[in-house]
Amino acid sequence: MDYKQEYEKWCSDAYFDEDTKAELKALAGDEKEIEDRFYRTLEFGTAGLRGIIGAGTNRMNIYTVRQATQGLANYILKQDGKERGVAIAHDSRLMADEFTDAAALTLAANGIKTYVFSGLRPVPELSFAVRKLGCIAGIVITASHNPREYNGYKVYWEDGAQVTPPHDTGIMAEVQKVTDFSMVKTMDKDAAVAAGLYNIIGEELDEEYFTTLRSLSIHPEIIKQMAKDIKIVYTPLHGTGLEPVKRVLKDLGFENVYIEPQQAVPDGHFPTAPYPNPENPDAWELALKLAKEKDADLVLATDPDADRLGVYCKDTKTGEYVTFTGNMSAMLIAEYILGQKRENHTMPENPVLVESIVSTDMAKAIAAAYGVELVEVLTGFKYIGEQMLKYEKSGEKNYVFGFEESYGCLPGTYARDKDAPAAVCMLCEVAAFYKSQGKTLWDGMIEMYEKYGYYREGIATMTLKGIDGAAQIKEIMGRARNHTPEKLGTFEVLAVRDYKADTRKDLKTGEAAPTGLPSSDVLYYELSDNAWCCVRPSGTEPKIKFYVGVKGTSLAGADQTLEELKAEVLKAFE
Repeated sequence: MDYKQEYEKWCSDAYFDEDTKAELKALAGDEKEIEDRFYRTLEFGTAGLRGIIGAGTNRMNIYTVRQATQGLANYILKQDGKERGVAIAHDSRLMADEFTDAAALTLAANGIKTYVFSGLRPVPELSFAVRKLGCIAGIVITASHNPREYNGYKVYWEDGAQVTPPHDTGIMAEVQKVTDFSMVKTMDKDAAVAAGLYNIIGEELDEEYFTTLRSLSIHPEIIKQMAKDIKIVYTPLHGTGLEPVKRVLKDLGFENVYIEPQQAVPDGHFPTAPYPNPENPDAWELALKLAKEKDADLVLATDPDADRLGVYCKDTKTGEYVTFTGNMSAMLIAEYILGQKRENHTMPENPVLVESIVSTDMAKAIAAAYGVELVEVLTGFKYIGEQMLKYEKSGEKNYVFGFEESYGCLPGTYARDKDAPAAVCMLCEVAAFYKSQGKTLWDGMIEMYEKYGYYREGIATMTLKGIDGAAQIKEIMGRARNHTPEKLGTFEVLAVRDYKADTRKDLKTGEAAPTGLPSSDVLYYELSDNAWCCVRPSGTEPKIKFYVGVKGTSLAGADQTLEELKAEVLKAFE
């Protein structure tokens, strides 16, 4: 693509609106910015689109959204899914309404029915809606936890999970065929409504979703008993979680719920949290301040599309609030679900716990303790959804819980993506369970460490932006494949899994075997003393991520070892 020619075309072609042209003309002379906006078409990957909002082929705008949607429409038509339709939801991101309608009206112009939520809805409710409405596909307009200048577009298939093979590559191929905007259809919204091609999803589906979340409770009697004694502070970080989380906590009976007022308003500018990610300590400042004022037991935050849940808990011994990683909160929920299901004899036959390969190894210990099979999948909740579909079709196994380290889990089979409102339900019930024993969630976590071992995990990242950054990331991954280190820090490298080559090589015996998972640009190092390291380029940001995990005999010791390993890993891959 000649970026200069493409830039001139966008500045002059009648196809583009005047605001778009004005935005681009204001960049005249800024060659680096023009090149970045036009050196490629924003890539439609296996997770859909994600990029900075703005004019240009390498940006999120109504034109790139329509272009991607035309490819999706072509694929749906080939799958005879026209009449089944597509459900569409969005969060509070900038341009969310515009991108929602851009997608819906391109589908409608291709004769495909759309079912659009009337306002903000969490990602898991879209997954739920696809299944309930019998749609062929679903779309969520969101950039998840990315900074405010981003938006994105995620595609779901009929099972309610984000698309996996063969549909992901099939859709990508159709999108790549849409090489010119003249190939893209759209239509007037009023005409689409009149033709029955643009339909608003009613409140009855919301009620079905909330009813399903209430049914996840294992011990509603304990919540009733402790409802007055637990104080919960919650922030939606200006996202879509406010109404669903308020509703589920009220439905369950929790009485002392305090909403952080400044962050309660949905706002795509994220004025108090420029990086609205529960993994980011800065995003918690206001909620923790409110928690101290209210002497709260729990502090909860969801990301803008409400599929991830972050947690702080008061440590009554120190009076301080302790942060929980996604692994920690997921393990508390997993221990509760598996332990209580076994105790009350409701564990299904052939139960399975599913986790991503970069998640905590404590899951293996918990699964073994309760006689539950542990299945590992690639990073991305869609692969957990893929396992759920397989079990649903075969009936040979029963999913009981799934999670990934990035603050996401799903405690039921009603959806196929991580669900923060559901995680709120379960974690608050776990808190009530411990509170009934005079304990906090932190006490419960320490008990688990003492029982299973002090498993601690963390992430180190390298950010490499732009064209040069993409080349550097590719070079680093190539170098790592060609030169396997003997040691990472003090840990010996025992085996290497290369998921791109589908090989696991034992460095002691030299034996090689397939990984058994789909191809992915991921390297996983099995280390001595139950440690590990996983290296992968981010699918949504210009970064390489280095996931590391260790197992220690004390919290302080494990944390120190973890930090040392992270530093050594970054040094090894520079």
